[in-house]
Amino acid sequence: MMTISPIAHFHSPLTSKFGIPRQSGIADNLRGSIVFTLEYRNPDMLRGLEGFDYIWIIWCFSENVSAEKHPTVRPPRLGGNMRQGVLATRSPFRPNNLGLSSVRIAAINLDTAQGPVIEVIGADLMDGTPIYDIKPYLPEFDCHEHARAGFVTTNEWKPLDVKFTDKADTSVFTPTDIKTIKQLLSQDPRPHYHSSAERIYGMTYKRHDIRFRVTGNAVEVTEIVPSNP
Repeated sequence: MMTISPIAHFHSPLTSKFGIPRQSGIADNLRGSIVFTLEYRNPDMLRGLEGFDYIWIIWCFSENVSAEKHPTVRPPRLGGNMRQGVLATRSPFRPNNLGLSSVRIAAINLDTAQGPVIEVIGADLMDGTPIYDIKPYLPEFDCHEHARAGFVTTNEWKPLDVKFTDKADTSVFTPTDIKTIKQLLSQDPRPHYHSSAERIYGMTYKRHDIRFRVTGNAVEVTEIVPSNP
């Protein structure tokens, strides 16, 4: 049996599971950073990584470690109505709680107060996620053109339209933040067994609660307020 421990942790403006992108790369404005643990703060480990545009991150679904696991799950892409084998999906409720994501490198800072830090874009990890390993993405071997993608190919996903009401104070965010929030909400972060048009949901982003409701194919942001500490 192998025992592994984190080499780094992820830092993100998303501090809860609600609102996390369902796949890496969906929110291509979402920025985050990889901060190494004390044992692995050696810049030599990153030597040559500046020559790559993307990396693979192997990480832990740390919020689901104690959750009950099942052999089948209900993918959101199928509306939450059809079951598939867990190994035929990217469900977070996995036998060993391991996640795999391909993210774009935005910058590599070797000399910071926290040691070397990798800034990335498009990750589907929440704040504080443990990272077990990092590997370079190699287009020659990792990209398979014309590969089949099962139910993902046959069930098209249509993003929702996102609008802000007058009560939603967007001035607390930068234009890039607003683009990111729209990307996240357009993927409909609600559990798919929820369908009430009147229910108000909340997504935490940069210590603010983004409150919204979904009607038909549209998301309406009703309010933006500081989240509770």
